[in-house]
Amino acid sequence: MYDRNKVLIGILVFLGLFTFPFWFNHGKAAPVPKPVLVTQEKACVMPLDYMKSSHMQLLNTWRDDVVRSDLRVWTAPSGKTFTMSLANTCTDCHKNKTQFCDQCHNYMAVAPNCWDCHIAPKEAK
Repeated sequence: MYDRNKVLIGILVFLGLFTFPFWFNHGKAAPVPKPVLVTQEKACVMPLDYMKSSHMQLLNTWRDDVVRSDLRVWTAPSGKTFTMSLANTCTDCHKNKTQFCDQCHNYMAVAPNCWDCHIAPKEAK
């Protein structure tokens, strides 16, 4: 009963320290990256909205089809066919990994494992 002031001060100090990262960084979010696309192609294998949200699912499906089923050709909903290859199909358009892939992956704090098996594209200077 007699330590009520000390307990309240302790709770306030705890709440201040616990919430410090939230109110210190309030309004300081990093700007959304704008990846640089270096290509002559008019369209990707799928529409832009799909690729922004679900490209990893597509790449995982391609990986499974190629490795497990030995399927090498994929037909897009538009009817156009593509070789299922990260190193050839994808990096033909997305040549600059740091300006295209890494910007968004760093912003979203994800670490894809693509480059564990594949050779990263050479950076265009």
